Amino acid sequence: MIIAVDFDGTIVEHRYPEIGKEKLFAFETLLSLQKQKHKLILWTYRAGKELDEALSFCKENGLTFYAVNANSPGEKYVEGKISRKIYADLYIDDRNIGGFPGWGEIWNMINPDSVKDHSELSRTLRRNKKGGFFSKIFKS
Repeated sequence: MIIAVDFDGTIVEHRYPEIGKEKLFAFETLLSLQKQKHKLILWTYRAGKELDEALSFCKENGLTFYAVNANSPGEKYVEGKISRKIYADLYIDDRNIGGFPGWGEIWNMINPDSVKDHSELSRTLRRNKKGGFFSKIFKS
């Protein structure tokens, strides 16, 4: 899939023009999506120096994007010639109806089988556990 991702309020807390604190699991989720071969587009209001700072922050956290405010790498916005609207299969933004659900929920929406796999893994780990102090107190 092609996934367009907002920066302020989505990858980081909204502190524009500064860089806010990273949202919980933002980079882990986005990097995992890239490993699954999804194309990530940074889709943000930021431009110029503020955009460069956001891109540097993401790169410091191991994340580079397929494209930035464009449909493909190298595409340049030209006023009146190219629409700034980005084509994507999925848009992740804190301004969605209902707000931002969190990166864990986004992961589960994109990978519904991972919830089942995670539950099965948890059950297997509990069955294989020898039984420590807490397992004696809290029987599963």
